[in-house]
Amino acid sequence: MPDERESVMGQNFIHDFIDQDIAQGGQFEGMTVHTRFPPEPNGYLHIGHAKAIFIDFGTAEKYGGLCNLRMDDTNPTKEDEEYVDAIQEDIHWLGYDWGDRFFFASDYFERMYECAVELIKKGLAYVCELTPEEFREYRGDVNTPARSPWRDRPVEESLDLFERMRAGEFPNGKYTLRAKIDLESGNFNMRDPVIYRINHMHHHRQGDKWCIYPMYDFAHPLEYAFEGITHSLCSLEFEDHRPLYDWVIANCSVPSKPRQIEFARLGINYTVMSKRKLRLLVEEGRVSGWDDPRMPTLCGLRRRGYTPRSIRNFSERNGVSKAASTVEFGFLEHCLREDLNETARRAMAVLRPVKLVITNYPADKSETFTVENNPNRPEDGTREVTFSRELYVEADDFLPEPVPKYKRLYPGGPECRLKGAYLIRCVGYETDENGNVTEISAEYDPDSRGGDPADGRKVKGATLHWVDAATAVDAEVRLYDNLFSDEAPDAGDKNFLDCLNPGSLEVLTGCKVEAGLAGVEAPASFQFMRQGYFCVDNKDSSPDHLVFNRSVSLKDSFKV
Repeated sequence: MPDERESVMGQNFIHDFIDQDIAQGGQFEGMTVHTRFPPEPNGYLHIGHAKAIFIDFGTAEKYGGLCNLRMDDTNPTKEDEEYVDAIQEDIHWLGYDWGDRFFFASDYFERMYECAVELIKKGLAYVCELTPEEFREYRGDVNTPARSPWRDRPVEESLDLFERMRAGEFPNGKYTLRAKIDLESGNFNMRDPVIYRINHMHHHRQGDKWCIYPMYDFAHPLEYAFEGITHSLCSLEFEDHRPLYDWVIANCSVPSKPRQIEFARLGINYTVMSKRKLRLLVEEGRVSGWDDPRMPTLCGLRRRGYTPRSIRNFSERNGVSKAASTVEFGFLEHCLREDLNETARRAMAVLRPVKLVITNYPADKSETFTVENNPNRPEDGTREVTFSRELYVEADDFLPEPVPKYKRLYPGGPECRLKGAYLIRCVGYETDENGNVTEISAEYDPDSRGGDPADGRKVKGATLHWVDAATAVDAEVRLYDNLFSDEAPDAGDKNFLDCLNPGSLEVLTGCKVEAGLAGVEAPASFQFMRQGYFCVDNKDSSPDHLVFNRSVSLKDSFKV
């Protein structure tokens, strides 16, 4: 049931609660606000974790406190050192640090075992022999209490069996250790929950030292108490587990008494944020890996060109709430556009090139134009782009026969601006045997350098981007869309794999980019004129084979 703290809902209700705790003194009097981020190392972090990271580390920052990083490695069947390293890298990338406060839940296994023994000795825990099937059968329902024929097992007998469980005498599933709380509780989490189970499984850090492992509901309040955490900030599904959390703290001899506060998880449309489902996408080869730019993982978003600031802004502007909600993916893109509009260098790239020959431009002539790298950041300076008789323009910027209101290139059409260079007018084109356009012919106005006519006449055509054919650099460009075509791919009884978007990736080869982009390295980001924001791929790109990922399109349909 909600408690009195949950009636106070401010802009950030978590901070409201902490302010109250500080003002009231009591157990928190004189204490430094101390939070923690406790990921399970069974997969890579995703955008949903970014919200939790922002809340945990951000709250500590606000109060001049501390935030621990602790790996919740109590389940040896899912954990991997690869994930431990990746989690640390992602948190550092977001701009947060835990100093020397890096822990593993498994570091506390001995102390947790001692707490379990303490509960047995107090008559508050017992070894149970129910099979999983019997456990479900005896659990009861809202009108029927749970039951266990082993609840009154003598303390000495439970102590002996628990010690032998640790020694490895019994197979998996033979015994469990259960807390002795209330079989009639309306909260099923309090109906003598299992707090230890037998699992003969190699642990990634503890090796084969242990064959019994604590359940999460028993382990995590103890971890916080051992570390002196003042406020345990967790997602809303743990709200019904809070009475058990408080029970463990109250009945075990621990050095501190942390307080649990719950908040709603982040939901985003057109994606899934279950690590189990994300792992399945990787294992089945539906994506290229955890860092596939279509994945909602932080490493995938980083590879796609998302910036730490854009994700932190996204997390902050979504706020903290008790009410579950789904945020539009478009808002995440909006936050990225805002950041890249300020920070990304400008460049010209032709993704689907066709040659443009300016027939009245001297064949032996070449010149340069000076352009700004970013009009929003004068400190970024300028760059030189070359111009000559042969250029590349977008195939979409030409039509042999125009449609109504078409203002780009076609024979006899209007003058168009080549961005920052000259005015041109299309005079013809060539095709191959299949009718595909292979070359466009145009004439330029020599008196329009910079793109404006000397006589001040009105230019009716569009402004086009281009690159110089003599100096252009080849590149591969990857265009990304939502990984799922369904707005809620894992809702209800849907199979999320059936909702995959077959058009989520388009790979373009033979693209042409400015010569100045030769040799650029990740994580460089650019705004390609008229195309969107792109970054150098941090995995596949090399000086000999440039690869750019589209981070986000220029058009912003999201309404703030």
